[in-house]
Amino acid sequence: MTDVVDDYLHWLASERKKSDATLRAYGGDVRAFTGWLARAGRTLPQATRFDLRRYLVELEEQGLVATSVQRKLASVRGLFAWAVERGIVEQDPCKSLKGPRAPRRVPVFLTSAEVDRLLDQTFDDTPQAIRDRAILETLYSTGCRVSECAGMKLRELDLEEGIVRVLGKGQKERLALLGGPARAAVTAWLQARRTLLQTAKRTDPGSLWINRTGRPLSARWVFQTVVDRARAAGLQTALTPHGLRHSFATHLLDRGADLRTVQELLGHARLVTTEIYTHVSIGRLRAVYDKAHPHGRESDAKD
Repeated sequence: MTDVVDDYLHWLASERKKSDATLRAYGGDVRAFTGWLARAGRTLPQATRFDLRRYLVELEEQGLVATSVQRKLASVRGLFAWAVERGIVEQDPCKSLKGPRAPRRVPVFLTSAEVDRLLDQTFDDTPQAIRDRAILETLYSTGCRVSECAGMKLRELDLEEGIVRVLGKGQKERLALLGGPARAAVTAWLQARRTLLQTAKRTDPGSLWINRTGRPLSARWVFQTVVDRARAAGLQTALTPHGLRHSFATHLLDRGADLRTVQELLGHARLVTTEIYTHVSIGRLRAVYDKAHPHGRESDAKD
């Protein structure tokens, strides 16, 4: 089954353009499953729905949480769907198979005051500090994923219109919007960027974000920038770039944006993915209601 798995991963890389991180995750999942099948004395074409159920049960018995089991099942589903299309497997045993129900977690996000604290902290006038401010402003203004931010290109940036074209999951393009503070921060960075390239004596790589040697910033570097700047601002919340993405969506909904608009801005393929933020918003409305309404709090109702 090794050849089949290798062919599948090659297809994901060449045809579906999956990232290296995704390929590593999928590869680990499908190899673990095919290894389990081999130990059970079965091949991929022989796998049944019962085998899949046994496998999921064993994963849960190993202590894996529901979200991890669901992810592994999704990887195996992809393998079987691909194998059926190529005639390697006659029937898909994953069809209509449901994994364990994962609890919906409320995303971590910053309050508006915490965002102000993050963005209003002191930045010096070095190119790196100017870049850091621009990255933070861009992440919060656009709601981009960290990989989308790191992959931004100069040619896709239009500061006059306040838009930047980003490449999201599944190689899908969308337009992200830059507000006034983000446009000002990026404008300052572009000036510092030119100085940095001249100092480094390098050819412009075309990436919006570059390091002091003139090379494109990696997603990991952008991630660490957010972590370090959140720590420098004294935030108690363990902030990541995705936390800024959550803050972006939550604040839009709190201020009256409709769910479909937020879905488009986030680049979600399905509305149900965006709906998690309605729970956040309703939770905050409940907190305000309980605090402000004379009969809002339970203790008041009992008095």
